[in-house]
Amino acid sequence: MDTILKYLEPDQEIVERLTKGLNCHPLLAKMLSARGITNIEDANFFLNPNVKNLTNPFFLKDMDKAVERIFTAIENKEKILIFGDFDADGVTSTALLSDFFEYCDANVSWYIPHRIKEGYSLQTDHIQMASDQDIDLIITVDCGVSSHEAVIKANLEDIDVIVTDHHEPGIDLPAALAVVDPKRKDCRSGLDYLAGVGVAFFLVMALRKFLRDKEFWEDIKEPNLIDYLDLFAIGSIGDMVPLINENRVLCIAGLKKIKQGTRLGLKSLADICRVDLGKIDSDDISFKLVPRINAAGRISHARICVSQLTCTDVVNAEKTASLLDQLNLKRQKIEKEIILTIEHRLLKTPDLLNKKLLFLWDDHWDPSVLGIAASKLSKKYCCPVILLSSAGEKAIGSGRSINNINIHKALTNSEHLLEKFGGHAMASGLTVKKSNLQALCQSLNRHMENFYSEKDFHKSKTIDATLDFEDINFNLAKEMDRLRPFGMANPEPVFMCKDICVASSYLIGNSHRKMVLKSAGSISQHMVEAFHFNISDPDNLPVYYPKIAFKIKINKFKTHAAQIIIEDL
Repeated sequence: MDTILKYLEPDQEIVERLTKGLNCHPLLAKMLSARGITNIEDANFFLNPNVKNLTNPFFLKDMDKAVERIFTAIENKEKILIFGDFDADGVTSTALLSDFFEYCDANVSWYIPHRIKEGYSLQTDHIQMASDQDIDLIITVDCGVSSHEAVIKANLEDIDVIVTDHHEPGIDLPAALAVVDPKRKDCRSGLDYLAGVGVAFFLVMALRKFLRDKEFWEDIKEPNLIDYLDLFAIGSIGDMVPLINENRVLCIAGLKKIKQGTRLGLKSLADICRVDLGKIDSDDISFKLVPRINAAGRISHARICVSQLTCTDVVNAEKTASLLDQLNLKRQKIEKEIILTIEHRLLKTPDLLNKKLLFLWDDHWDPSVLGIAASKLSKKYCCPVILLSSAGEKAIGSGRSINNINIHKALTNSEHLLEKFGGHAMASGLTVKKSNLQALCQSLNRHMENFYSEKDFHKSKTIDATLDFEDINFNLAKEMDRLRPFGMANPEPVFMCKDICVASSYLIGNSHRKMVLKSAGSISQHMVEAFHFNISDPDNLPVYYPKIAFKIKINKFKTHAAQIIIEDL
């Protein structure tokens, strides 16, 4: 399927005004305009964000109830349990609250469920466990907004529950003492883009202020919340939430904190990934650190990561980093085998790809890696993908979507066939009786047929600008670098050049090509280093490109040099 190229066409008058007002490169002004930034004040804040004007955390619904109850628990040395999720967002949320509560000398413990044995979010069994441990207060992070039965049982056991979450709530909220979720319909905070760790951070902001008003900080030094922003950045970037507004401001501050290397667990993890902490960016977090953090929850147990992120012993931190690296390699192997099995199945029954949604299950698949496999397949075949493991009593799995196709809405439409499900527009988890698998497949495909047209299933790529080859230099890379960190709602710009030839090249491994490129139609000696990762046909390497789409970066290994990363068209 050919990729549909969309060319960015911003308002030239706005671009000229930004270029002049910011004294910046016209391409930078164009990128700002494309992000809806049209005046100098907003542009300056985007390029030079600061943490001075954050949204008041008490604008979040139920925040006042939450901090008042937590204050009472801290003062009276009540037993507090932080209950998290097993992904990078949940792990960083748990570590953040645990760090803060321990600093406050609270009687606190934390718990992360086992992904396969216990499943997602707070369950009734966890309430029994908490009751046996005489827990007085449970605070959920990155989960809990759908844990109705568990909260009811907690109330019966005289355990208060504060839910902090960022997932889509159902029609009714759980009967908790407080439900702090910016996505609840009656929340007017405007913070619905926060990850779970973002909601946890805003809870800590509110709690610090509440404790200040209660003169709590007279005996101990008031903590600097900047120290927790490394965790905010890891969790937010890892959960792929929109990097806008508070998320952008706090992630930039968080990246600066990570670069200081003060958190032993992150430093040792960066070392094992061969990431230079001084030059770390959002790509390093997304593709190197987060997969290793997530691997623990998928292959072993995510509690390893909370211990790693709160570790104060360098030897233990290095040992655990090595373990996380090994678990990630194991995860990659399992995932590769599943994708290979699916590719063989699709070769035998290609008509499966004629449907609007690819829905597959197998008794031999490990459910813990199905989300990653679904993500890769959805990108390759440009359709939503749901994969389930049918090894147990019920089938459990994950779905990933593309473009503007809302997979959560599709599952909601088929709720009568599901045991449980959750997530958001682009990613969901689900549990279904095996007897309902075929019916669910048909129901979801009917939904896709009814609500989406052919154009929703086309691969597309936005080209931000067409450049002359001579334009690719360090100065342009430095200007584009001002837009970082890239992520959801702030994508990395993609450019195009035409008539390019390869001056030299060689393969790294079996599928990565390193090249030196030059303009085919010019006598100029201007050359640019380029990489093309995961090439599909290593035996047929072109020496000439009629056109290339690419991202421009500062070369981390050569001073004052640019390099480009070629995108598939």
